[in-house]
Amino acid sequence: MSVTRRQLLWATAGIGTAGALAACGSGSGRSDSEPAPAGSTSEQPRSGGTLKIGALGRASAVTRDPHGSQANESDYLIISLLYDTLAVPGDTANTVPRLAASWQPSPDLKTWRFTIADGAKFHDGTPVTAADVVWSLKRLRATPAGASRLPGIQPSGISAEGARTVVLVSDYANADLPLLTRLTTFVLKKDTKDDAVATASGSGPFKLDWFRDGNARLVRNDDWYGGKVLLDAVEVRIFESPQALANALLAGQIDVASNVGATAARTAGARKDVQVVRRPNDLAMPIVMRAAGGPFADPRVRQALRLAVDREAMVKQVLSGYGTVANDVLGTGDPAYARDLPQRTRDLVRARQLLGAAGFDLARSYDLVTTEDIPGLAESATLFATQVRETGVRINVVKQDSKLFWDASWLKAPLYASYWGTNDSVVFFASKTMVSEAGQNEAGWRDPAFDAAYRKALATADAAERAKVLHQLQEIEYDRSGYLLWGMADGIDLAAAPVRGLPRLPGYGRVQLEKTWLAR
Repeated sequence: MSVTRRQLLWATAGIGTAGALAACGSGSGRSDSEPAPAGSTSEQPRSGGTLKIGALGRASAVTRDPHGSQANESDYLIISLLYDTLAVPGDTANTVPRLAASWQPSPDLKTWRFTIADGAKFHDGTPVTAADVVWSLKRLRATPAGASRLPGIQPSGISAEGARTVVLVSDYANADLPLLTRLTTFVLKKDTKDDAVATASGSGPFKLDWFRDGNARLVRNDDWYGGKVLLDAVEVRIFESPQALANALLAGQIDVASNVGATAARTAGARKDVQVVRRPNDLAMPIVMRAAGGPFADPRVRQALRLAVDREAMVKQVLSGYGTVANDVLGTGDPAYARDLPQRTRDLVRARQLLGAAGFDLARSYDLVTTEDIPGLAESATLFATQVRETGVRINVVKQDSKLFWDASWLKAPLYASYWGTNDSVVFFASKTMVSEAGQNEAGWRDPAFDAAYRKALATADAAERAKVLHQLQEIEYDRSGYLLWGMADGIDLAAAPVRGLPRLPGYGRVQLEKTWLAR
């Protein structure tokens, strides 16, 4: 399984139209959490208390390295509270400042200068310098997946100008370069030894008190440069299944059950002492049709399958209504998302016509490979197979364990179910999964017109012009990519009644707990 692939499930790294440029030279727009549903909006946030939060993970997969593979959501949560990235998702803009107070591009959009926030200090009291950031980014770039984590940026293109300015030079014009700083650009002190990373000082809103077998207690950082942190402490507990996580919340053992899924939400929805916090556009579960060769290489076949799906039924049955219908374009939370594209609906007559014109073999059956890594994934594959049977296409759902799927089927199988938790950026998916050279091109799709539109979008600074190019990009994806995106699942947290200010942003945005508080 790819190191980056699993990390991208838990985190979001996108940036919307002109989102990077809008933040240039500005320290405003920091990400603020929205209040949880329960409680009066007139309540005043209060300091104090310990938030007990449960998150998914396996003890065998625990990691303490901020630049390593965080297969556990619990690990990513802990790391995100201890260490800061240069930027984070925002409420009103996809990307807003964090450890970097501002950034500014060169006229050719190849060189970007990031200015470190005033007062940023590590937990041991020493200031965060440009040298620390440069060292951290170079360490990240040197990981096995470093080229994918910082695409277009060579180690030689990472440097410091003085004590507070970090310079990143891209191999090509990139108006979206700040999106690269939202995911795993956690900053450690320069020259931290690998064997000391587990206890290394960070600059985040919380400091480590103790860590045991994947569980941790973090205490408030009173000197955090980002503003007042409300909670005294956060205790993170690791759970291996959504059911165990939800049960712990219902039993009062934890205050928040993070990312528990629709089934748990439906069960807890009737309880007045439990809040159901929904985060729209949190998880995509697309069907991937390999375009590089095989039975789904003909775009007419891919179009037929897209027309064979009853999207409303998929959302209702697979997601229990905790989601929205999608339209085969990834990046549904992006401000630049093309909402004016005609919503694709079920048309079995047209689907059969396209299959006939393509000479698709209806005499055989086709495997659809899936895992049960996340709630609803295998169920979506089964319902898809049932629906497309009405066109005459016979689908055999094959469930594989996680390791086999990622090693043998992902990027290889003619037809498989994938999933992504990074859905606020059209450009992110284009760069990671659809341009011809993408290392994670899931469908093996190569389209020169799409590649050209992608490069043009990155090289366009003007917001209005760039929006036009991004629309063209999405039109091509809508018409002929290898994706069938039938719906978007809500991210769902369960919270005890006193919890306030939980983040409502998807992906990486939901691990920002500095504004969360307890009304008790």
